[in-house]
Amino acid sequence: MTPVAKAHWQIHLCVLLWGFTAILGKLITLPALPLVWWRMLLVAAVLMLVPRVWRGLRAMPPRLLLAYTGVGALVALHWLTFYGAVKLANASVAATCMALATVFVALIEPLVARSRFSWRELALGVAVLPGVALVVGGIPDGMRIGVAVGALSAVFVACFGSLNKRLVERADPLTVTALELGAGTLTLTLLAPLMPLLFPAFAGSLLVLPGLQDGGYLLLLAFACTLFPFALSLVALRHMSAFAAQLAVNLEPVYAIALAILLLGEQHELSARFYVGVAIILAAVLLYPLLARPRRITHAENLAAGEAKRITD
Repeated sequence: MTPVAKAHWQIHLCVLLWGFTAILGKLITLPALPLVWWRMLLVAAVLMLVPRVWRGLRAMPPRLLLAYTGVGALVALHWLTFYGAVKLANASVAATCMALATVFVALIEPLVARSRFSWRELALGVAVLPGVALVVGGIPDGMRIGVAVGALSAVFVACFGSLNKRLVERADPLTVTALELGAGTLTLTLLAPLMPLLFPAFAGSLLVLPGLQDGGYLLLLAFACTLFPFALSLVALRHMSAFAAQLAVNLEPVYAIALAILLLGEQHELSARFYVGVAIILAAVLLYPLLARPRRITHAENLAAGEAKRITD
């Protein structure tokens, strides 16, 4: 298997696991702020116990350390608004809003990652918009604010995805994960006192321990749906563009919607128009590999061996 093909399999495994995040966000009774704070804190705390992470942090230049810290703040804002959308609408709607990120990535990645602007990628991103419009038209009026918050979350994911693409080859993926999630935890801690004034719907105490059921769901969210796929996605980004990765992430609503139907019964809240919109989004995802030019890799066997070593380490 070539490094590019392996990267696509890796990112799709990440997407499958991320499909559970919206479901768990709906099942957890905590408000959005403490939910995300606990999610990031648990992962960052465990990673800080790994010697490899400390070695990577000591070897990292201060300027790069600061850059990853900024990316971590964007990750925190993305998750905060994503789970805010879950609470304000439902799991299916919040996950579907992430498809808007394809348009934002097509515009942002050439500026941030210094890659060539592609009209084809922008056109594929824009092709997703009718699907999103149908999704919005297929939900109750009371959930529309959740769509707006979900769209803001898509902006944040486009920003940190493009920045990670530019920085991903400069440090160990596990170290980057620890640093970004640790920085995100600090960002949310600083925002907590202001949250009742800025976004009351997201606010909640960080000092109250979750109940037994919420605690179990948080552990699943933190480790099975955050730690493993977050680090693996950074490995995959070494061999694919942020735009290609984001189009794969557009499959997340499909997984999330199927899980929401099975576990939460959300099909009763959504109309046929919603599912037509999701079908359009899926069509754009499947069209991209047919139109994208294959990326030529020199000495692919060396890259594959190096990647395998990073994972086993």
